[in-house]
Amino acid sequence: MKINVLTLFPEMFENFLQESMIGIAIREKAIDVKLINIRDFAHDKHHTTDDAPYGGGAGMVMKPEPLYEAILYAKQGRDIPVIYFTPQGKLLHQETVNEYSKLDEVILLCGHYKEIDQRIRDTLVTCEISIGDYVLSGGEIPAMVFIDAIARLQDGVLGNIDSALTDSHQNGLLGCPHYTRPPEFMGMKVPEVLISGNHKKIDEWRTEKALEITRRNRPDLLNDET
Repeated sequence: MKINVLTLFPEMFENFLQESMIGIAIREKAIDVKLINIRDFAHDKHHTTDDAPYGGGAGMVMKPEPLYEAILYAKQGRDIPVIYFTPQGKLLHQETVNEYSKLDEVILLCGHYKEIDQRIRDTLVTCEISIGDYVLSGGEIPAMVFIDAIARLQDGVLGNIDSALTDSHQNGLLGCPHYTRPPEFMGMKVPEVLISGNHKKIDEWRTEKALEITRRNRPDLLNDET
């Protein structure tokens, strides 16, 4: 999968793309991340990418011209979805991640300042995504979140893809508790069912615990019949 990242700060991605699962995904050629500096498409001597908003008010707005040229450069005439990260977007869910993880290529647009010029949103942006009900200084961190979520679903990234497919939100529930060796730690023992070898009972226990945690922490994920 090819991921084109349009950003004013490509340096922010350097360590991120080398470490942990993302580094593995790139080395295994499961994903290919191309960083595109939006400033390269600003033609004045100062490489200006922002200006004051029409109508007045605080903050600056990203200019349409560099964004337009950067997006067209990434598209190269192809039909590729453009995802813009903004607090005004739809909240990112695992279902959305699953959907985009199956595509061959995407373009991630990292905004800055107050917002980007609305005309770019109206004409070139395919989808607007928010990672939560709060405001960040730019779209780089949301883009990293999106890349991480996408990368771990690609073949060859995790040792066992079932690890990703049994995570929180994959089946609409939060995950269940997990334990590893030693069997007793500071007087606390691993639940007997997990060392019983009875896989049916283990699955039932995990489902029950996942429901308990979801009811307690995220009841909004459950319908009235659950």
